[in-house]
Amino acid sequence: QVQLVESGGGLVQVGGSLRLSCAASGRTFSRNAMGWFRQAPGKEREFVAAINYSGGITNYADSVKGRFTISRDNAKNTVDLQMNSLKPEDTAVYYCAADRNIRYVAPIATDEYDYWGQGTQVTVSS
Repeated sequence: QVQLVESGGGLVQVGGSLRLSCAASGRTFSRNAMGWFRQAPGKEREFVAAINYSGGITNYADSVKGRFTISRDNAKNTVDLQMNSLKPEDTAVYYCAADRNIRYVAPIATDEYDYWGQGTQVTVSS
């Protein structure tokens, strides 16, 4: 059974930093893209960042470019999201996702991902 478990969320002040981590189990994702999405109350789930299997291709939402960094450790089957210069509008539940297809790219669409974690809350206070 595949599981994605996020950790690292919490409450942080504006301008602060958090590092989210996602640990995968049940299968290896070393040949698959992984991504982070978020969902704020009353809004649809939106793309944040994605990374291809090797880490050589990354994509970011315009709203987080220059502030967030996605990385992965295939030996540990993990993907991280370093979030700096946090803003109140970054407040959301953050979800880790994994693509079960072997592809070179780092997809940004929600429906490109097959496995999802339960989410971790990030709250940025002003």
